[in-house]
Amino acid sequence: MVCLHVKHGDESQFLFDTTVDILIDELVKHITTIYSLRLKVNRICAEIEELAEHGIALPPNMQGLTEEQITELKLKDDWAEKCIPSGGAVYKKDGIGRRNGQEPNEKMKEVLRKTVEETKSLISKKQIQANICVTTEMVRNALDQLRGAVSIVYPMGLPPHDPIRLEFEDKEDLTGTQQGQGAPAREPVVSPEDQKQMMLHYYRRQEELKKLEESEDDAYLDSEWADRNMLKRQLQNLNNIKWRPK
Repeated sequence: MVCLHVKHGDESQFLFDTTVDILIDELVKHITTIYSLRLKVNRICAEIEELAEHGIALPPNMQGLTEEQITELKLKDDWAEKCIPSGGAVYKKDGIGRRNGQEPNEKMKEVLRKTVEETKSLISKKQIQANICVTTEMVRNALDQLRGAVSIVYPMGLPPHDPIRLEFEDKEDLTGTQQGQGAPAREPVVSPEDQKQMMLHYYRRQEELKKLEESEDDAYLDSEWADRNMLKRQLQNLNNIKWRPK
């Protein structure tokens, strides 16, 4: 048996137990699977911590908008009444407008927090110090624990757009992110159509400001100090001469 110390750059990741007879391609497949699953677990843990604090994720086209903007655009979260945590919800506004603010009660929050803590310890880099090798089964069990905790708190399930559900269903979008770091990128905070309208408004406003600026720039031409012949008239003492018909 051989114990491999897997690193990312100079940073230790986990220990992996294998044999000298394993094919390189198979070995790489095992290690890559464990590495990817550990990243998934970390992303889910990060999202569950947010779930415990601020409830389910808002639909992508509502995220990041103020209450006034949501009202003006006549947007509605159809999942808010369907996905209520067990035991009822307590309102706690999400400062970044990503989740709906309907957090679970303290008992259910503790279920989520405790599971996250236990799961993190299973895949922690501290396992290296304890000389514990990580297996694919170990990481999959960690995923199952997280899935079970979410099911306890939200027996009706999470909205299809919630990043936690997307992770469990292997539908997560990691575009633009490095899979080795942190949670996945946020979904667009406005829809393409809303963004188009906002850009159109911005363009019109810029044009208005441009015209106003040009108008103010030309206004100086009517000023006395802008008269090109002023200096000549001053030298010839012709400034105060007034003309009137005979």
